[in-house]
Amino acid sequence: MKSILQVLFCLLLSVVTASATSLKGYVYDQKTGEALVGASVYLEHTSKAVLTGLDGSFEIKHPPAGSFTLKVSYVMYKTLSKQITILKEDNPMVKIYLSAAKDNDLSEVIISGKNDGATEKAARRIEQKSLQLVNVVSGKAMEVSPDLTVANVVQRISGISVERSSSGDGQYAILRGMDKRYNYTLVNGVKIPSPDNKYRYVPLDIFPSELLERLEVYKTLTPNQEGDAIGGVVNMVMKDAPEVLQVSANLAAGYSQLLIDRDFMSFNAEDIRHKSPYEIYGKDYKATVTDFPKGMVDYTAKHPAPNVVGGLSIGNRYFDNKLGVLLAGSYQNNYRGSNSTFYNSAVVATDKTGAIMNKDERQYSERQTRYGAHAKLDYTFNKNHKLSLYNAYVNLGSFQLRDSRSVDFTSGYEPEKGNAKLNYATRTRFTGQQIYNSTLQGSHQLIPEKLKVQWSAVYSSAKNEAPDQNNINILGVRENFSDRRTFAPAIGDAYTRRWERNTEEDKAGYLDLTYSTAFGNAKIDFSAGGLYRDKQRNSFYNQYIFTSSNPDALYGKDFNNYTEISWTIKNPSGAVDNTLTYDASEKMSAGYGMLTLNTEKLQLIGGLRIEHTDQGYRMLFPAAELRPVGSQVYTDYLPGLNLKYRVTGKQQIRASYFRSLNRPGFYELIPGGGLIQDDYKEKGNPDLKRATADNYDLRYEFFPNGNDQWLVGVFYKNIKNPIEYSFQPDPVRPQDTYYLPGNFGNARNYGLEVDYIKFIHKFGIKANYTYTHSRITTPKSSRVRDDQGDLKPVFVDQSRPLYGQSEHIANLSLLYKGGKNGFDAQLAAAYTGPRINTVSQFLDNDLWQQGFIQMDFSAEKRFKNNISIFIKGGNLLNTPLKLFIKGTNPNNAGIATEFDGKTLIRNDHYEQTYLIGLRYKI
Repeated sequence: MKSILQVLFCLLLSVVTASATSLKGYVYDQKTGEALVGASVYLEHTSKAVLTGLDGSFEIKHPPAGSFTLKVSYVMYKTLSKQITILKEDNPMVKIYLSAAKDNDLSEVIISGKNDGATEKAARRIEQKSLQLVNVVSGKAMEVSPDLTVANVVQRISGISVERSSSGDGQYAILRGMDKRYNYTLVNGVKIPSPDNKYRYVPLDIFPSELLERLEVYKTLTPNQEGDAIGGVVNMVMKDAPEVLQVSANLAAGYSQLLIDRDFMSFNAEDIRHKSPYEIYGKDYKATVTDFPKGMVDYTAKHPAPNVVGGLSIGNRYFDNKLGVLLAGSYQNNYRGSNSTFYNSAVVATDKTGAIMNKDERQYSERQTRYGAHAKLDYTFNKNHKLSLYNAYVNLGSFQLRDSRSVDFTSGYEPEKGNAKLNYATRTRFTGQQIYNSTLQGSHQLIPEKLKVQWSAVYSSAKNEAPDQNNINILGVRENFSDRRTFAPAIGDAYTRRWERNTEEDKAGYLDLTYSTAFGNAKIDFSAGGLYRDKQRNSFYNQYIFTSSNPDALYGKDFNNYTEISWTIKNPSGAVDNTLTYDASEKMSAGYGMLTLNTEKLQLIGGLRIEHTDQGYRMLFPAAELRPVGSQVYTDYLPGLNLKYRVTGKQQIRASYFRSLNRPGFYELIPGGGLIQDDYKEKGNPDLKRATADNYDLRYEFFPNGNDQWLVGVFYKNIKNPIEYSFQPDPVRPQDTYYLPGNFGNARNYGLEVDYIKFIHKFGIKANYTYTHSRITTPKSSRVRDDQGDLKPVFVDQSRPLYGQSEHIANLSLLYKGGKNGFDAQLAAAYTGPRINTVSQFLDNDLWQQGFIQMDFSAEKRFKNNISIFIKGGNLLNTPLKLFIKGTNPNNAGIATEFDGKTLIRNDHYEQTYLIGLRYKI
């Protein structure tokens, strides 16, 4: 103990000595008072030189005593020399204020210097200066983060959770507890169409994050923005041409721990038929077995090649900085997977909670190819006139094999003897999604300092195809604890092959005029403008069903793999689903008037937006449907008001009100005969109304320096006619029940958001927390027995949170930025609280997702030759996805699905992912 105390005393003494013989201080911007990060501090005629940390602080350890000149320099600032006297101990804190060499302030939204928008400092200034409430993730933060796609980046922002795909990666954003349907996506401020086969929302995992200069999430709207965002707006600002030549390249390789532990299953994708026999030969053609290649059921199992990620961007300006050129591309080839256990439940008779029917053990193997490219040209004729042309293309291909084994608990199940009936099902599927956008924009100052005109001409398209999907079922048996396949079933949909595709095309024009004037000490901008968009969509669905030609064929005798099974086509003409085969259109025109008032303390933005919508559909195969053609025409008046009061130069208060809406997706309006989904039928509702909402926000903001911030806000949304899915009697045939969208009165959604960023020298913390509460009432089905003992269905209204909403969401990132030593590291954790995953037909049987924490890590080391090495680790805690029903059923005893008074329905594990790579930047 005495030795330990001596060691501790010596350590304490060394710390005190170091503190007493060091020179500490801060470097600030003279005009704004913001800390300057990375400023050079040099003690002349010595070897003592340091860079300021993330809070502007510096420390020169063990300087010699005496009189010296302290020289401080920073890019775009005047170098300062200060005479100081250094004592042997108790040196006072030094504060240095640098003045800018030229005006390099940020305007309200526009960044004055090219590529400045990629820095953390610029991201904070955009949040502070923006006309409305916005959160920004800088390009630099994305570069050093663990995230490779926009979907994973966006989860780091306060108030946002993500819905994940079957491989565990983020896919869709849920803003402030509002389902993905309630937000829209922009590229450089222009709305893009969706490749989804049913809905409007855009899958964010299709976008590689390295193509972005920054990511903006707008939580309030101004009248010059499109109004269909009750949750918010995700705006991807792509890389822009820099002032000088910049080249950035990276190449990385990695692996998934899951695929180290087990094999990766794949199929022969070269055999994919991108068009069905129906499409190739016409509707009267009778397909034969030879029309269907067998590569999709030709399975192999082995460890895959390593994941590969690469990117390249080149940018520069030419002709005396008039022409800017930026070219960028990204490629990712990832092998992912998951191990899943799924318990299929059904509400039997008058049971309150679903009874488990079978247990399905699934293995997902998925190869994802993600690539994107964008090019931007801009030409500045003079200070009053500028043109730009932007083109972007992104593509996500998914080659997925799902192999499952199901145990039947309803018949022949004898666990003590190890006997059960089995079903083996394998699904192979390729899904290709792509988005293309081309935008020509102009900015013209017709009257200098007075009248400005901006315009955009936009063409966008989105495509989704899932050709030649194969789903094959083989019977099996468990005898004396030994499992084996038996024979190919002869009845039912033993083998299906399906073709799905849809295309959406947008043509749009935007026009904005702004007239600026002054009234006393106030600056006033009068803005007016509008847009017109013509959206066209088509969708196609075709399926063939097969049965075994030899129902007694035995596995291991008559066939050893699925390519050897002999099949008979039940529907040689192919089935064309009338719900997913349609043409649709939407013509939307909008106009707005807006006033922006700026004084020394107050900023006011108010106005009115009017949007007119003409949305319609035409079923191509109506099959005696009573409403094969339909349309909805309506006009919305959307007022908005944003106030920003500057308490001090670093503190401000925002308040806002805006009205917004959410339009139905095309698929949601089409009645059809009902698309079969597992054990229920799904269809659209031609009487579905748009949802509208009144949105209120209040936020306090404090920006103590260029990197730190403290934001606290509350929000409230009153939603009229919210769109939710539930089981309802068909409007035309009340005796039939379908899972369809409907409007359910009013819903409320309110919450609290807290954002905190703080840097102390080389260490930083980013944290945010969001509390959200909502309530909606929808009809649920229940069963009772009548006086004769017969089952009778009844519908009961039940209140619950909005679909997809978590009451608690939190993020915590611990950062280290080494500055001169070139080493950066980040440990990021995200918590998502419990939320409804699937709305059940039955009372008290909604499927909930258990709350979870996901932790990721990244680090990068830069060297003097412009090369750096980086590593990224994902899902370090191997966090599973767990789905459950709140309640238990006595009939489930012995199946081991109960925990904490809940019934486990699904349990997916993805395991960790690793990536290591090189980056080169000049």
